[in-house]
Amino acid sequence: MPTQPITVVIKCAIQPEKISMAKEAFEANIKLVMAKEPACHGIRVNDDPQNPQRLLIVEYWDSKEVFTGPHMQTPHMQTFLKAANEFLDGEVEFSFWREIIAEN
Repeated sequence: MPTQPITVVIKCAIQPEKISMAKEAFEANIKLVMAKEPACHGIRVNDDPQNPQRLLIVEYWDSKEVFTGPHMQTPHMQTFLKAANEFLDGEVEFSFWREIIAEN
């Protein structure tokens, strides 16, 4: 079965006193992902205007298999995941979406 492009939607919450720490960690890791992983075609991080502790992250990947496999095993992701334990507040929710209509 051929792989297909996937949109990864991640929802998480950040401890209130650690929002700056989280943003710095996300920015640094995103730069590494974009520089080192050609299977990633973009990452957007959004916060909730009513509650800046809540983040919505949208990532575009060649396939779910690349995201869940090689990407998650890279040294920069392993380092980020360990650091994230310092600022995350609760569980992280991952969902995977496929594009069915696109307009450019």
